[in-house]
Order: sequence, then C-alpha cells, then structure tokens
Amino acid sequence: MDTALHQNKTFDTIDYSDQKLSDNEFVNCEFINCNFSKSDFSSIDFLDCTFKNCNLSLSVLKNTGLKNIKFIGCKLMGLDFSASNSFLFSMSFQDCLLDYSTFIYKKLKKTNFIDCSLKDVDFSNTDLSLAVFKNCDLANATFQDCTLERTDFRSSRNYAFDPSENKIKRTKVSHAALAGLLEKFDLDIE
Repeated sequence: MDTALHQNKTFDTIDYSDQKLSDNEFVNCEFINCNFSKSDFSSIDFLDCTFKNCNLSLSVLKNTGLKNIKFIGCKLMGLDFSASNSFLFSMSFQDCLLDYSTFIYKKLKKTNFIDCSLKDVDFSNTDLSLAVFKNCDLANATFQDCTLERTDFRSSRNYAFDPSENKIKRTKVSHAALAGLLEKFDLDIE
C-alpha cells in the first residue's frame, strides 16, 4: 500500500481515537482540537507539524517520525516517545500535560518544555543538554544517566536528580532546588 502524503493541511476537531493511522506522511500540517487518544501512529512520519489543544494520551508511537514538531496545549499522558524513530527527532512543548510519559535514550538536546506538567516522566539515559524547563512541574521525574549539561531548570519545581549519576556541567538550578539534588544524603537542610 502506498503512503498518503498530506502537505500544508489543517485538521480541525476530528476524532481519531482508538484508530490505526498507518501509511500516512504529514508535512507542515496543523492539528487543532483533535482527539488521538489511544490511536496507533506506528511508522507514520510527521515533519514540521503543529498540534494545538489535541489529546494524544496513550497513543502508540512505534517507529513514528517526529521531526520538528510543536505541541501546544496538548494532553500527552502515558506516551512512550522512546519507541519513536530517532532520525531527526525534534520537538517542543508548551502548556502540555506529559505525565507518565517516557523519553528513555532519546536525544532532546535544546528541547523547550514551557509551562508543562512532567510528573513521573522517565528521562533515563536521555541527552537533555541545553534543554529548557521553564515553569514546569517535574514531581517524581526520573533523571538517571542523563546528560544535563547547560540544562536550565531554574524556574521549574519539584525536580530531583543525583549529580553523581548524571552529567551536570553548568546545569542551571535554583537555590530552592538544591535540596532535591542532595536527597540521597538524607540531610536536614534549613
């Protein structure tokens, strides 16, 4: 079956929930108020696309191409981004709900997370160098064997990671968050 190419299109208020959306390629498309919850995006390519106010929770991203994608105001709970295609993998997130998602072994260098909820997200073995977490909630997020060099956490909250288990050269953190970086030592910090 041939792949259907969709270019410069806008998809507005469409319910794709629980559907397999195979054999599609989307270039410079915009998705507004669409419901993709529990959809199967396996082997689909998205290039230079924007998702606004969409629900993609629990969608399958096996070998999905996500190249220069913007998520704005989206619900992305429980997504396994680690299963997606790593070639040209690039995204930004603004005002998104990403709780319980996984980015294991992904390169997220220079990725922006602005005003996002990232509770219980697994960033293990992820390259987050030069990434920006601006005003994000990172409660119970996992950072293990990550590259966090020059990553900016200063305006975010509830983050904790072990500096000895991550590369943290020039990582930007707030004074208030220092206790989260020393958690393993069980100190009484006043």
